[in-house]
Amino acid sequence: MRIFSFLYARVMRWSAHPKAPWYLGGMSFAESTFFPVPPDVMLAPMTLARPDHWFRFALITTLASVAGGIVGWLMGYFAVELVMPMIEQAGYAPAYERARDWFLDWGFWAVLLAGFSPIPYKIFTIAAGVLSLNLPLFILASCLGRGGRFFLVAGLISWGGPPVEARIKQHIDIIGWLTVLILVLVFVWWRLT
Repeated sequence: MRIFSFLYARVMRWSAHPKAPWYLGGMSFAESTFFPVPPDVMLAPMTLARPDHWFRFALITTLASVAGGIVGWLMGYFAVELVMPMIEQAGYAPAYERARDWFLDWGFWAVLLAGFSPIPYKIFTIAAGVLSLNLPLFILASCLGRGGRFFLVAGLISWGGPPVEARIKQHIDIIGWLTVLILVLVFVWWRLT
């Protein structure tokens, strides 16, 4: 089944749209508070479509993600009673507990590592607010962690350039199905632990 080839072609068309940077910023902001899809799914194809703009795309993603993270921190700090039922309903309660434990143990470093963690970033932002993690430290750690991830992704894709894009396009269906399989296995593992 070649569903990923179709999706890839569509995402590549979207990523070249003149308003794509605005969509990237909106998606990055939303992902830090409530949206379930990480911005990498738009950052990567945008960088493939315009490798010379990789730095700009990574910067937009980082700044919007950190701004969304601040909103998540504020939600945790001021409205935890309203947010917790949504976290539980979305199935993020175990991840929230894990993030909270990380904060109690590592504080600043937990936020920094959250940029590369499989636990959704929104969970860290809300937990940081609930635990009243110092807001300036939270912002600094978010800039370093999220920025590190997004600049790494965009930089590597830009560096690989058209040959990487050609290989991805050639094998996108295999990559897509392997990604789905890995996500299912991670979900099952996460539920069982």
